[in-house]
Amino acid sequence: MTMLPPLVPVEEIVFRHARCRTLLRTLAPEAGGLLLVSRLSLYYLTGTLGWGLLWLPLEGEPVLMVRKGRERALAESPLLHVVSFKSYREVPDLCADHGSPLSSVVAVDKNGFSWSMAEMLQSRVGAVRFVAGDAVLTQARAVKSEWELERMRLCGKLHAHVLDEVMPARIRPGMTEKEIALTYVEASFACGGNGLLRMTAHGEENFFGYASAGDSGNYPTYYNGPLGCVGLHPAAPFLGSGERCWNEGQVLAVDMGFSLAGYATDRTQLYWAGSAIPDDVRRAHDVCIRIFDQASAALKPGAVPAALWEEACTLAQREGQPGFMGAGADRVAFLGHGIGLAVDEFPAFARGFAAPLEKGMVVALEPKIGLPGIGMVGLEHTFEITESGARSLTGERREIILIS
Repeated sequence: MTMLPPLVPVEEIVFRHARCRTLLRTLAPEAGGLLLVSRLSLYYLTGTLGWGLLWLPLEGEPVLMVRKGRERALAESPLLHVVSFKSYREVPDLCADHGSPLSSVVAVDKNGFSWSMAEMLQSRVGAVRFVAGDAVLTQARAVKSEWELERMRLCGKLHAHVLDEVMPARIRPGMTEKEIALTYVEASFACGGNGLLRMTAHGEENFFGYASAGDSGNYPTYYNGPLGCVGLHPAAPFLGSGERCWNEGQVLAVDMGFSLAGYATDRTQLYWAGSAIPDDVRRAHDVCIRIFDQASAALKPGAVPAALWEEACTLAQREGQPGFMGAGADRVAFLGHGIGLAVDEFPAFARGFAAPLEKGMVVALEPKIGLPGIGMVGLEHTFEITESGARSLTGERREIILIS
């Protein structure tokens, strides 16, 4: 396996700072900088998963303040100012002492704060007004640099190897969902994967994904995705109860991501236990392929995610598939999502997402159809948006793989 340098280079960090500052001037023009607390935001802008805050002013050097682990942060981050702190009361003085005083209006990543943390910070820093800065990080991370794309391309290549080659050789009818999921996890680690995926949606947990046998794929889910699984989610993350067997004549939907160097790709692969796929299953899956082909052909700079979602819905309705993107009341209203350091990144392919795609974005398309009494069919691949169109990072396979 190709080894990747573990540290984020200083040129990459400088590029990210510049992009965030440019976006801040547009999205929160009254703010004089970004004050960030979420671990993922800190990593993206410093190169270390610190526990603390980062002050990124529009002008001047950023200041990383950590509650513990300063030595590690110094080893991993190229920032000039990495300091220890114990109380939010110290934040204004620490920033000022390092030549970058807090501005009167500060943009913060509100989704990174708990209510109690936000109240405490506001009470400690004095006459500073906070405004939302989440959109700055969301849009900055949506467009990947070449450094990031290099990691995601390798991630997708390994992901495809596990689903297309390793899993067909190791799974068999009669295995439980848990056994299948663990087979995937073991294969991922053996191929160089780094483990769990991150999610940014409030209340979600890190997980690998689902291995859903038969009608388990239609089970009502708390998770914001079309594929279900018996058992509590996320109380019992990604494996559900794990006791249902994948039997002869059943579909198996494996919707599991792959993580490498902090970045993830997402893919869903279907397997069929037996030698003959029923006509209704094949028809529904073929509709998913048509939706997938239609949407993926349109993936290029300037395309509007909301329009691709509407076109997918129109095709599914025309083909008489009421289970498009989920069965029953738990149907989800999106066709895909951005992906990178987290699985659920900007943009979503859903109503209201009118900002056009840009070169360097990485997105996953996942058309699925729930068939009552049978399960979930469909597919998913992760794509890099290039100047001329989209490049699949997770392989080209679209058909159901037969396992006997």
